Amino acid sequence: MTNDMSQAIYPWQHEDWNRLQRLRDRLPHAILFHGAQGIGKVAFAEQFAQSVLCESPVNDGFACGSCASCGWFLQYGHPDYRRVRPEVLDIDNLEDDSESEEGANKKSASSKTPSKEIRIEQVRSLAPFMNVSTHRSGLRVVLLYPAEALNSASANALLKTLEEPPPGTLFILVSHRPDRLLPTILSRCRKFPMSLPSTEDALAWLNDNEVSDAAQWLALNGGAPLAALMAAEDESANDRELLLGLLAKPDAATVLNVAERLQKTPIPLLVAWQQRWLHDLFSVKLSGRVRYYPQHQTRLKAIADRLSVDRLQQALRDANNRRAVADHSLSARLFIEDMLLAYLSLFG
Repeated sequence: MTNDMSQAIYPWQHEDWNRLQRLRDRLPHAILFHGAQGIGKVAFAEQFAQSVLCESPVNDGFACGSCASCGWFLQYGHPDYRRVRPEVLDIDNLEDDSESEEGANKKSASSKTPSKEIRIEQVRSLAPFMNVSTHRSGLRVVLLYPAEALNSASANALLKTLEEPPPGTLFILVSHRPDRLLPTILSRCRKFPMSLPSTEDALAWLNDNEVSDAAQWLALNGGAPLAALMAAEDESANDRELLLGLLAKPDAATVLNVAERLQKTPIPLLVAWQQRWLHDLFSVKLSGRVRYYPQHQTRLKAIADRLSVDRLQQALRDANNRRAVADHSLSARLFIEDMLLAYLSLFG
């Protein structure tokens, strides 16, 4: 009988899946799936969680899809499975890896802004779950993502659990920024890097999903096909082109106007677009290659010729620092003005 569950992972993930099966006989108590944002890590991790809980997994390691355990899992009701993620993913479905879940359409009954962090209460609430017998005398599984959303308190609470892992429990963490995790958490996880798909596989998938200008969207999103698909369906393309227009032709006279027009665009998105521009400037300066904005290659080269390597390196460091505080800006307009004026200062 053909196993249709193999179609539940993305086409470029089968090699990673086969590599993962070598761990099945001696599973660690915690495994960290990490890789670029937008390649399907969460979907992959959920398939692995289902296969671990499945009562009749097939030869290639996929869940059977038909046992009682699979039925509970697919209805998000498995008694031996818990997901831990920021509240905002339940409210707004802002998942980077494009899940389709029961939480997508939930509305908050509270006036409080849903948290973008994994809170300590969420980690502590796992204690009763881990201290009772499993429903089917098998493993219990905790999926936590994105792991970099752990704040200081919740990270330390998780660390205590990982230091003394309860028997029969598998923790699955997913991250696209493992450098933001506590080194002590990293040391207690089996790290499993996930591959970026080849350009051919990514373009084939995007074309199957009827994405126009697939190559451009893929380049813009660093070769990550799910991120490319989401960007192609996003209505913020005009905002991106407005920002790139100023970056391509720096003009102090238009900064205030551009900042005003962009103040409703999510700041982390604006910072990410500028980071990619700066990365391309640095890349074309050193190697003549452009990764994210090939349509602007001529302009990028002209600008890079005007700037020193040292100045570009400093601009990249400043952009990274700006990205770290982008979620906490008190005034979007002032933040954008400062970001754009800092860019203009590169040109003296």
